[in-house]
Amino acid sequence: MKSYITTPIYYVNGSPHIGHAFTSVMADILKRNREALGYELMLSTGVDEHGQKNQEAAEDLGMSVEDYLDMRGKEFRDVFDLLGITYDYFVRTSREGHKTAVAGMEQSIFDKGLIVKKQYTGTYCKGCEEFKKESDLTEDGQCPLHPTMKVEQTDETNYFLKMEPFREKLLQHIADNPDFVQPEAFRNELKQMLAEPLEDLCISRPKSRVTLGVDLPFDEDFVTYVWFDALANYLTNIDWPKEGYEAWWAECEHLIGKDILKPHGVYWPIMLMAAGLPLPKKLSVHSHWVGAGGVKMSKSIGNVVDPIEVADKLGVDALRWYLARHMRADSDSQISVELIAQTYEAELNNKLGNMLSRAAKFAKSKFDGKLPVKGPLTEEDEALRRTVVEATAGMGEWIDLADIPARMQSIITAASELNEYIDKQAPWTLFKNEETRERSQTVVYVALDCLRIVMEALRQVIPVSADKALAMLNVTEVARPWKPELDKLQSGTELGDIQPLFPRVQ
Repeated sequence: MKSYITTPIYYVNGSPHIGHAFTSVMADILKRNREALGYELMLSTGVDEHGQKNQEAAEDLGMSVEDYLDMRGKEFRDVFDLLGITYDYFVRTSREGHKTAVAGMEQSIFDKGLIVKKQYTGTYCKGCEEFKKESDLTEDGQCPLHPTMKVEQTDETNYFLKMEPFREKLLQHIADNPDFVQPEAFRNELKQMLAEPLEDLCISRPKSRVTLGVDLPFDEDFVTYVWFDALANYLTNIDWPKEGYEAWWAECEHLIGKDILKPHGVYWPIMLMAAGLPLPKKLSVHSHWVGAGGVKMSKSIGNVVDPIEVADKLGVDALRWYLARHMRADSDSQISVELIAQTYEAELNNKLGNMLSRAAKFAKSKFDGKLPVKGPLTEEDEALRRTVVEATAGMGEWIDLADIPARMQSIITAASELNEYIDKQAPWTLFKNEETRERSQTVVYVALDCLRIVMEALRQVIPVSADKALAMLNVTEVARPWKPELDKLQSGTELGDIQPLFPRVQ
């Protein structure tokens, strides 16, 4: 069983930001989830190195294009490594193999008569690197995605892909495959994009304006439009057009932000249809992060969240937890360093780290450093065990992008009940009386075994912290395929060194 997950490839005209971190962390969580179920995984992420914006960014820094791309590519890779993203392929569109395959795709479509050369007069947004219709612009005539960047009136000759011949076929594919775009709100948005006849898509840029890109194979005076080039990475990552790519491609899921639904939901499927290739299995779409109070993030306001800053201050898993916990797929969500810190203290520190510290330290000091023996169970014990198994069961099943926040909510709710259980049972009080000492052992065992299940589930989300917790409990192996199973802690086993799992932030 295979699963191929892709993130967008990120423009390198600036440093990595929270949006890049979010999509790639979510992709990593989905990968870890499916690996835990026994699937064979392929996860690709990386950088889009072509186009006018990247070319100008290198010029602004006085760097050669090659040095600039190397610098930015390393910067993104370092951030993703820091965030624990277990990608299998890091995309760089400057690789010769990618450029050769893109040119081959263009040539095959051109040979079918589906690419035509014509003069075009229209409005161009440099931020999007695409031509805009009047209906795409705001009342002030600006691009809504780049309101501070003036659009340009452009008159030039280019090559265009015929789009309209494929519109009805794409609409039928969406109708026949209701899971093709998730969540439903974005599927409906895509259908609206396809409700009217489509204009031809400009797929080239004259070298007089842009030189950083894939040369058109049928006209050396032009380079390929950056989106055509970038989208093809999803195929070139798995060695298309060589044999053997098909098994991965059949299980391909694109994770994307809502702002790039049109390129992925309209341009890409039609490019594939024109090339005679099957469509990806799914587009999983998410909304955006905004600053506290719903204010759009802006460097001038000072509410931008730097993933490196958060990781340095609170730890990588604090950021991963917040991203998984608080994004809603079909609506924008708030984020700030303060909100991340609050969630870290309230949930990771107080509910998970504190619980582990209290129960494990008590066991280590009172039961010769070993896991205690479980005695007869009460209804309170069984109720907690059922709660924890039910709360974590979703991590033993296939997770879709939109499912992640609800699965985190279930887990943290169970952690609250776990804390309430040990407070109410008070094993430290039970231990003082010889007649209730056995009961004290049972309470501690139940609490630690339930915590083990929670931490095994959280290996998919906050793997570094979860593995530290499991090491304290002397858990050396986690079953795969994984599902929540009780009584896997071995009584009498030596506990590991008990350290603060989520230290308080000063």
